Amino acid sequence: MPIPANQERATSPARTRRTHPGALTLLFGFPALLFALITWQVVADGPLLRLDERVSRGLVHPDGLSEFLSDLGNVQVAVPVLAIALGYVALRTRRTHRWWLPVTAAALLMALVPALIIPLKELTDRPGTPAVPPATGFYPSGHTATAAIAYGCATLLLLPRLGPPLARRALVAACLVLVLGASYGLVRRGYHWPLDVVASWCLCAVLLSSLWLFLRRTTPPVQPSGRA
Repeated sequence: MPIPANQERATSPARTRRTHPGALTLLFGFPALLFALITWQVVADGPLLRLDERVSRGLVHPDGLSEFLSDLGNVQVAVPVLAIALGYVALRTRRTHRWWLPVTAAALLMALVPALIIPLKELTDRPGTPAVPPATGFYPSGHTATAAIAYGCATLLLLPRLGPPLARRALVAACLVLVLGASYGLVRRGYHWPLDVVASWCLCAVLLSSLWLFLRRTTPPVQPSGRA
């Protein structure tokens, strides 16, 4: 009995899809280099920190909005959003070939965040801004990383399953708004220096690019739900 074309696409092994070397450099090389540069400046108390402090003084203005936006990076807010996306994708793909790979990879990436951030905080031992009680361990921003990985992983998992281009653009825009909103709130509230947030962006760009590349090479193309 012949297999329907859409079912065959859903159950056949993934074809290897090549990625241009220039794209790999942009996705991995530039963020990694920038992260290394910022970390070196933080550890060495370099001149870039003086600029960072001046920018922070101009941006810090604790208020209710900045507190609300900073909460978007809380584990209690961001991780449940990812969990919902993982559950949805698992239910939609549970009968397809290697359905568990995308959800497992995204969950492991989320679990990797504290394993990377906590040692970096201890290594750099950066003090906080004047807006918070005296303490150290503010670099890089864990709340920014939590927001970027949770919302970013959810977007990467859901994006192939949206048919209309408008829906796909709206999903990406929503992800950017959430991550940038959390980042702005953390800096505006004074919970983090700007470079703490930028460093987390760089680190998460590498992590999310790794997940995107993994999904491209290990999972088959998805037939979007919005198409017949």
